[in-house]
Amino acid sequence: MKSPLLTLAALLALATALPNSAQAQQRSGGTVTIVHGAEAIYTADPDRPTAEAFAMQGGRLLMVGSERPVREAYPDARSLDAEGRTIVPGFIDAHAHLSGLATSLLQADLVGTSSPDEIVQRLEDFAEERGLPEGAWLTGRGWDQNDWPGDASFPTREVLDEAFPERPVWLTRIDGHAGWANTAALEAAGRENIQGADDPEGGKIIRNENGEPTGVFVDAAMGMVSEAQPELTRAERVEGLRRALEQTRSKGLTGVHDAGIGMETINIYKEAIDEGNFPLRVYAMVDGRGDAFDHFCESGMMTGQRGLGYGGRLAVRSVKFYMDGALGSRGAALLADYSDDPGNRGLLRREPSAFLNDVNAALDCGFQVNTHAIGDRANRVVLDAYEQARATAGDTDPGRHRIEHAQILAPADLERFATLGIIASMQPTHATSDMPWAGERLGEERLETSYAWRSLAESGAHLAFGSDFPVEDVDPLEGFYAAVTRQDAEGNPESGWLPSERVSRRAALRSFTRGAAYAAFQEDHIGSLRAGKRADFVMLSRDIMQVPTDEILGAEVAATYLDGEKVYEMGSK
Repeated sequence: MKSPLLTLAALLALATALPNSAQAQQRSGGTVTIVHGAEAIYTADPDRPTAEAFAMQGGRLLMVGSERPVREAYPDARSLDAEGRTIVPGFIDAHAHLSGLATSLLQADLVGTSSPDEIVQRLEDFAEERGLPEGAWLTGRGWDQNDWPGDASFPTREVLDEAFPERPVWLTRIDGHAGWANTAALEAAGRENIQGADDPEGGKIIRNENGEPTGVFVDAAMGMVSEAQPELTRAERVEGLRRALEQTRSKGLTGVHDAGIGMETINIYKEAIDEGNFPLRVYAMVDGRGDAFDHFCESGMMTGQRGLGYGGRLAVRSVKFYMDGALGSRGAALLADYSDDPGNRGLLRREPSAFLNDVNAALDCGFQVNTHAIGDRANRVVLDAYEQARATAGDTDPGRHRIEHAQILAPADLERFATLGIIASMQPTHATSDMPWAGERLGEERLETSYAWRSLAESGAHLAFGSDFPVEDVDPLEGFYAAVTRQDAEGNPESGWLPSERVSRRAALRSFTRGAAYAAFQEDHIGSLRAGKRADFVMLSRDIMQVPTDEILGAEVAATYLDGEKVYEMGSK
């Protein structure tokens, strides 16, 4: 038994040392900087939601609180005046495609096109601007037939053939779950073989009344054409990544969960980190059971110190699976027919028994499992598999498994997220993008438990918010605005779409910061402004927690800080 006198002596020694701890930290870790002068500092820390100032050193937060005690603790600190801006933790996008954004920035941008004619015009302009050689593939992304006049039916290859009779054209739909090819692309991919092929598991070849491919391929069928196009060179991929990182840091993103990448992409990221050209923390999900899955299963997860991974920038400990497609292309797997397409219930990308085997294999390796599921049938299959697999999993099961999107839920399944400890990784702007036509796809009854952020949160489920860029815009403020208003940028509908599912501003900020960090096992190190965590924060031109909602989208990112270092400043190149 320890002596009571010895214990008391130890406590007195500790108490005596505490007043000098600030000076000791200053001496050991370089210059201390105090950030002050903000309109407001929102910490996303439930124990101290707001603050007046904070001190940081060596990329770490030392103290967060009222300005006077912070200054008294660090009297010799350097000063960083926020000049009346609002400070929030660095935004973390819990579901995005950084490598997909990089690729899209090298292609024709078709987002916002209102007709096939406008698409053709943009393609012609792009080909001319880039000086594409004769016969080179012309690629683009962003078309959405729901935005065109008429009955929102899929386009056909003849539209593209007229403008590009010899150049292969391949255009990815905005959600990444359908592709549109011209005849030259079909010829390059083997038109006769495609015409005689059956629909692959989890995919669909859209055909005309004569059984001929129209040029549109959904989900797993997309590879029939996309795999025929030349791969990007490494130099092109590096350039695309550079452009993508310019966008992420300018929008206040300090973290991104990259949903579905392979070893080549991981190695390109590592190379950029080694060169000091990676101003972002990436939490990577390997793409299914491929080379990256095997590599990390055999060699162990890439978590590094503090769980932040390689160089504090790249963590790998999760796998991305697909259970269905997207609602816009009617590939989301539903329990009942689409209201606007009788007889069609969408597509399961994987048979339930095969998916269960995948989950079991992932748990045996120690992966967190993150599965794309949009339709209510897909969500039920995933929840069932998670429940069954975890009941027999061993010590390698890390927990905190996720469903990516979780858009359409059967009422009986909504509370299973909390019961099973499943994280709902959701994208607020999907609701405001889909709202003009989601009711036609689903009918009013199914809408009651669709895009149900608030209901899930109130049931006790953990929420993590993201954007799914490049499906949606990179800007997290658009997601924040959508979460609290359920309106589009013009303020429509006036009362919000399915307004009972709006969340508070505090809940929206939490889901884009601390909630996202929790979904990556990183909440002890990032996601809120708290002493001991990394100094990742954003300065905004407006107080998004207080201004009228119609002014939120007017806020601009004035500066982005990662590890206490400024990686972006408005107006600088």
